[in-house]
Amino acid sequence: MGYTTVHAGWGRLDASLDDLGCGRSWTDVHRVKGLELACPECRERVFARISPHRARHFYHQVRPRDCALANESPEHHLLKLELAAAARAAGFRAELEVGNEARTWRADVLVFDGQDRPFTALEAQLSPMTPQDAQGRTERYAGDSVAVCWVAMEKRPWERGVPSLLVEPPRGRGDAWTVRYGMARFTWAAPRTVKTKAAWTHISCSLNEAVRWILQGRVHAHTGPDGTVWWTAHSYVQLAIAWARLEADAEAVQQEAAAEQRRRAAQQRAAATERARLAAEQRRLAAEDRRLAMLEEAHEEQQAEQERLTDFFEHAGIKAGLWPACMQLVRSAAGKDVVCGAQSPVHGNGLLLYSRPRPGAAFQPAGVVCPDPSALAGWPADLTILVPCRVWLLRIEEAAQSPLKVAVLDPVTKHCSFERVGPRTATLT
Repeated sequence: MGYTTVHAGWGRLDASLDDLGCGRSWTDVHRVKGLELACPECRERVFARISPHRARHFYHQVRPRDCALANESPEHHLLKLELAAAARAAGFRAELEVGNEARTWRADVLVFDGQDRPFTALEAQLSPMTPQDAQGRTERYAGDSVAVCWVAMEKRPWERGVPSLLVEPPRGRGDAWTVRYGMARFTWAAPRTVKTKAAWTHISCSLNEAVRWILQGRVHAHTGPDGTVWWTAHSYVQLAIAWARLEADAEAVQQEAAAEQRRRAAQQRAAATERARLAAEQRRLAAEDRRLAMLEEAHEEQQAEQERLTDFFEHAGIKAGLWPACMQLVRSAAGKDVVCGAQSPVHGNGLLLYSRPRPGAAFQPAGVVCPDPSALAGWPADLTILVPCRVWLLRIEEAAQSPLKVAVLDPVTKHCSFERVGPRTATLT
């Protein structure tokens, strides 16, 4: 059923108006034989009647499947009547089931301003609708400079994304329709500082009050930071903006303080890093100084050692520059700490070497370097002879009068070998 119809001569009729919106009475259409009335939606013939609840309306003798007006639920019709009545009670002309010329929308209730221009549509939306459909239909209204308020009786997924009201029907006779969600105020506790409680709170009011406030411009649709849309007064929006600015200023101060703290911390870290770098550089320079001093000391010791061993080098025919390599071979072959003694006349003016098995132990005779072959008579069997080349080995072999242990340590080739020689034979071990 519907509340509007079309007559060929009278034009559009509205059953919710006493004069049907065209200067006629209900008796002119109710139970009048031969009267041709058409549905504004499907153009099929309709008839006037009164429901058991005394609601005047128009009905199809045979309900068409594709007519939206014919298939609306009783709850939908009842809510449309309430919306129209609320708009009229607010002092505005409101018509039911009006569409635009392009037929891109049809309002359940279309409200006209003082200059008889449509400016607000009140939509009773009880059937399912997606958020995308709600947004698209809202934009089509906006294309004709018509605002819209969607009214539902149950929570819907689209209600928070478009201007809407969630209403509740009267619970008893004499009660009014109530708005449960969609109207909000911004509350900010005194003394209105950034630390006092502030929030949007939804309020309950009658449907008549909500419609009157909307049509009179006392409230307007406001979109919150999270995209939720609700109706509120301009003063509440300004109060929310003032609170948001105060909060933003306080947050900016906090961020600036935090940034300053981070900057100081970064400076302190940089200073600590620089101090650590300077300390490390000082330690490096000190270590380098110590290393150079040790090298200088070692060089001086080496020079002194070479000067001390000048006679020995001449005796052995060894170049002074090769002596460090000789000692390195000796220490590598022995695997012990080895030091040089003095030339020993008892051992054919050979250079005595001493070794110790571990740090802290006493040095013991370990060998003789390049003893004169003439001194090999009665040579101790456990005292190793060290020579720098095969020439010296041949000289020792020729003069050997008893079994001897000989180590050949060539500083040029870095080759080491150990020989056992005797009065007649030389055996490689």
